[in-house]
Amino acid sequence: MMMSEPAMFGALRGTLSRDAPLARYTSWRCGGPAERLYVPADREDLAAFVRALPAAEALTVIGLGSNLLIRDGGVRGTVVVLHAALNTLELREAAVYAEGGVASPKVARFAAGQGFAGSEFLAGIPGTVGGALAMNAGCWGGETWRHVSRVEVLTRAGAFEERLPGAYAIGYRSVRRADGTPPDGIFTAAWFAFPRGDARAARVRIAELLRRRIATQPLNLPNAGSVFRNPPGDHAARLIESCGLKGYAVGGARVSEKHANFIVNPEGRASAADIEAIIAHVRGTVRARTGVDLEPEVQVVGEGA
Repeated sequence: MMMSEPAMFGALRGTLSRDAPLARYTSWRCGGPAERLYVPADREDLAAFVRALPAAEALTVIGLGSNLLIRDGGVRGTVVVLHAALNTLELREAAVYAEGGVASPKVARFAAGQGFAGSEFLAGIPGTVGGALAMNAGCWGGETWRHVSRVEVLTRAGAFEERLPGAYAIGYRSVRRADGTPPDGIFTAAWFAFPRGDARAARVRIAELLRRRIATQPLNLPNAGSVFRNPPGDHAARLIESCGLKGYAVGGARVSEKHANFIVNPEGRASAADIEAIIAHVRGTVRARTGVDLEPEVQVVGEGA
């Protein structure tokens, strides 16, 4: 703990820092600092930290930092990094139990090894279970919440609650409370009810999907995954490519030549403003030429420089 922090944080066991650079915690490798950054030691330490925060304090949660753009001015309030603390993955009550910091591909491999089917799509999601729950992440025809039997949430009061899927309104890359309001609290775990299947066939399917991902996506360059949601009946990448936008660049960022729905930071020198400018240009160009208004899939947080 930093000695300058209030005494209310003194009993915690995680790492607390001020004005902490966040670029290292995002897959785009850019963005400004966090006013306060906390990396909890474990789930109970996380709960104690959240209980100590003032109720009005802005709280931003990061897993692996994919699907996330942090603006160059940084993030006010508190940022919590979860992936190192919430990493339990096991069988519980005949379900796959995964805490929010577990990488989604790890869940896919574990479930396949346990003789479950249907988890293979998770191998293509470059984030954590918590992030997948927050946005109903999916790919290759699969979606996270189709397989969720219940979730655990850490409320802003610092209490863990278990909830059933009926507590939420689930849509395409969208998760709201059943009453339409934004989700409250932090998704800290999920129980996945995958059907039984052929373990070998599931592992083969995962390998095939990963080969396809390597062949079609710029995984060797900093990126945040798909930037835009696919519009009904079409693909964002096809629309962007049809407008001649592959390779379009601003500063150190550019639209990937390998996959048009990816923006890459090839030399690690792109600013968040560069990326945000490309997002705006691509969206405007596609709207003007095709009439389709692409909706960004990435979450943009923080303040401009």
